[in-house]
Amino acid sequence: MAAPGNPGDTNPCEHISRMLARISDKWTLLVVRVLGYGPRRFNALRREVGEISQKMLASTLRDLEENGFVSRTVTPVTPPQVEYALTDLGREFLGPVQVLAGWVVENSSRIDAARAAYAERRTL
Repeated sequence: MAAPGNPGDTNPCEHISRMLARISDKWTLLVVRVLGYGPRRFNALRREVGEISQKMLASTLRDLEENGFVSRTVTPVTPPQVEYALTDLGREFLGPVQVLAGWVVENSSRIDAARAAYAERRTL
């Protein structure tokens, strides 16, 4: 068996890959970003995230709750009110999400220019 840190040891990469698959999709990042401003009810969250379907938002929130990033609080009124908020783990994850979002904003024009140059080269 390979020693930890050994290039032949694929376990760390496999673990990282599984974890990134859970937390790095588009909707997860956007939901965490919005919840970073404070707790939200489902419909308010849906409006702020944008073009997400009700089904996809429900699925994303379930996944975030399952993985410990989001808490779900039901207030027993008629009709019941459900509020979603970041947990401590979710608030820790918010930092990297904000850094990544900032990087995207700062570099969007460079990425767009690279894509346009690539498309131009492909047409020649």
